[in-house]
Amino acid sequence: MDISESGISALLKIEVPLGELVQLEFALPFGQVRTYAMVRQQNAFRYGFQFVESEGTKEIIRASCSDLAVQTSLLGEL
Repeated sequence: MDISESGISALLKIEVPLGELVQLEFALPFGQVRTYAMVRQQNAFRYGFQFVESEGTKEIIRASCSDLAVQTSLLGEL
């Protein structure tokens, strides 16, 4: 649903306990991401995850977030 350099939120069909370390896999504009994240928030089926990533993964997330921010900004100007 949302992504930043420090974390991501997602809707899940399963229940995951707060504090659980999970492996996440997803695609971003600058590449595939496979990283670990800590479950930090839960509201019904929406979960907030804090990344615990490696340097290579961190760069893909950073570049994708930067690109998405520019795209969102340009759309807001239309």
